[in-house]
Amino acid sequence: MAENIAPTMTHQRVSQLARDDPSFPPTRKIGPSKLVDWHLARPYFVAHALKAAARDRRRRPKHEGDGPAQ
Repeated sequence: MAENIAPTMTHQRVSQLARDDPSFPPTRKIGPSKLVDWHLARPYFVAHALKAAARDRRRRPKHEGDGPAQ
């Protein structure tokens, strides 16, 4: 969220992706938490956000000259 890649992604969604998506970067368990190397995770989340934007026009980057947002 801090990098504005996927501003509405919750920790529950990240956990679901880590559990279900085989392309998710490897995680490491520390106590009850799982950690992921941000250098590996950032490109994953950028690609994930771009795929989501392709499916949902509300998430697409806004360009000058586009009509009003719906």
